[in-house]
Amino acid sequence: MRNNPPFKLWLTMLLLLLFVAPVSAGVNIFVYHRFDDVRYPSTNISGDIFSQQLEWLRAENYQVLTLGAVVDHLRSGQSIPERCAVLTIDDAFSSFYTAGLPLLKQFGFPATLFVNTDGIGGASYMSWAQLGEVAAAGIEIGNHSATHDYLVEKRSGEDEAQRLARIRADLSRAQQTLRKNLGIEPKLFSYPYGEYDLQLQQLVAELGFSAAVAQQSGVVNAATDRYALPRFPMGGQYATLRGFRDKLAMEALQVEVSSPVNPLALVNPPTLRLKITDPEVDLRRLNCYIDGSPRCAMTWEGDVGADSWLTISAATPLSGRRGKFTLTAPNRRTGRWHWFSQLWIFPVVADGDR
Repeated sequence: MRNNPPFKLWLTMLLLLLFVAPVSAGVNIFVYHRFDDVRYPSTNISGDIFSQQLEWLRAENYQVLTLGAVVDHLRSGQSIPERCAVLTIDDAFSSFYTAGLPLLKQFGFPATLFVNTDGIGGASYMSWAQLGEVAAAGIEIGNHSATHDYLVEKRSGEDEAQRLARIRADLSRAQQTLRKNLGIEPKLFSYPYGEYDLQLQQLVAELGFSAAVAQQSGVVNAATDRYALPRFPMGGQYATLRGFRDKLAMEALQVEVSSPVNPLALVNPPTLRLKITDPEVDLRRLNCYIDGSPRCAMTWEGDVGADSWLTISAATPLSGRRGKFTLTAPNRRTGRWHWFSQLWIFPVVADGDR
């Protein structure tokens, strides 16, 4: 007759599963544009603040990975390492070469740089020779299109098939240029201005890219759409050490979106219907923000709970070309906060500086 393990052993095993096993399998991705370039404050971060952020990552024993390494984990189904972060840079401005790259080298951290190829060699951009040095230094290179155009918009007289054909040619030309000048064919794509729609996501996948990043904020985990990966912006008012630490501590908020499934908003103010499927969050402490201000109206369809649908709306139209609904809620057990953002795009609104 087989001896069953004593009760105390079962209890010990259960406690190990609860308190030793990883609580979260998520990664926080950050996006930067300019470094020590005060001409464009909304997309700039000072070298001093960037250095402090890197020092914090080192002091707190965070593992800094390239985006490609994280995507490999997502595609294979492997767990994302605990306490890890990804640093990405869009546009290949020369200030990264002069102010950002030296700090990454100093701390020994990798990063992923997205290049819009038509800009290379122009004012404020790196040269191809400098980009070659960046790649040789171990910085991962991604595709950011050739033209850095507003890809969600049709041009005058253009139908949907023509728009997609134009985008296909644009992205393919960027790939060819990167292969010619750097000898690489990136597998990662960054949507210009963070703007995408369902048709663009499908096209990016068809072109062979393994993932794409946008600019809505949030935490990436195994359930995240690989062709709409969120990133926390680190420019302007958000480019602080405290903001970086706060975002680094966030976990993903698991949601099931019912409508709309496309970030292109047909009406303004928009309405979002979703279900929060994460059983560990305290939904009675759920917060909703519209571009940083608590101006959301939240209506539950039934009792507040993980099985109830939630409708979120704004009392007044959102301003600007892009907007967000952001939801946060604390974890009942750990106290850590979970985060989700819904991107809205209003193409008829003129944009500000890049």
